Formats: sequence, C-alpha cells, structure tokens
Amino acid sequence: MPTTQRPAAPGRTPQILTFTLNGRVATFPVEPAVTLLDLLRERAGLTGTKKGCDRGQCGACTVLVNGRRTLSCLALALAHAGDEITTIEGLAADGKLHSVQRAFVEHDAFQCGFCTPGQIVSAVALIAEGRVRTDDEIREAMSGNICRCGAYPNIVAAIAAARDAG
Repeated sequence: MPTTQRPAAPGRTPQILTFTLNGRVATFPVEPAVTLLDLLRERAGLTGTKKGCDRGQCGACTVLVNGRRTLSCLALALAHAGDEITTIEGLAADGKLHSVQRAFVEHDAFQCGFCTPGQIVSAVALIAEGRVRTDDEIREAMSGNICRCGAYPNIVAAIAAARDAG
C-alpha cells in the first residue's frame, strides 16, 4: 500500500522569526504555539530565564522586550518579530556585570538563585522607568516576582543600591 505524506496540521507549520536577541540578530524557524520562554531556553540555549509556574504568576521567566518587562512564558514567540529581546545573559557587557547584577551579589539578594534572573531583569526595567523611588515602591513594583526563599529584604536593598548608584 503506497504511503502518502500528510500535510502539516494547521498552525504547526514553522515560520521564520527574526528579532534581536541580546544585541545580535537571531533567526529561528518557529511553530505558532511556541512561547518565547521555550524558544529562549530550548532553541537559543539561554537557560538563565527560568520556567517556574509556566502561568505568569512567579516572574522567573521575565525578560525585556523593547526595554519592558515581559513574562516570556505567556508570550508567543512569533508575536515578537523585529523586537529587541534582552535576557539575563544579555545584561553584562564587556565581561562586567550590570550594576543591578553587582548589587544583587553585594547585598546577598538571593539564596537558591532560581528567581534571581527574573528579579534582576525586572529590577533593571523598573530602575530605567524611574519607578523605584522608595522601598515601598520597590516592593510594590516587584510584587510579580516571587522569591520562594524569602530573600525580599536583600532584594529591595540591592535594587535601592543599584538605583542610587545611577
């Protein structure tokens, strides 16, 4: 009996996606249902962005899209054609940590480290937006990033220090 090849199921045909990833143009064949998180981790090999709840509730998957915080587990990759995506791996420059990364180290703002990339990426965006004038504002603005270890006092201190360092 001859075998006939079935056409790809609707919505499963890969499309070419091009965007800027950590300062470099990147191109991937992507199926429509692939999330930005899965593309970053599984295809781009950038595992700093974590898959926590996979429901947009913990913030571990936070990346910057055109400078704004985005929960990559809720974002379809194809929706970001032409965008500028920055992950935790893209914050350091010329072998030097970003000021927020340094502040997290200096203030011991992590324990297990699982949430740390999302916390740092969120903090970078909030500082750039000028939304962290007081500790209370930091706590409110960071409320979408959960730390299961409870390192919140040190996280707030690190963000305040990075903000003050300018």
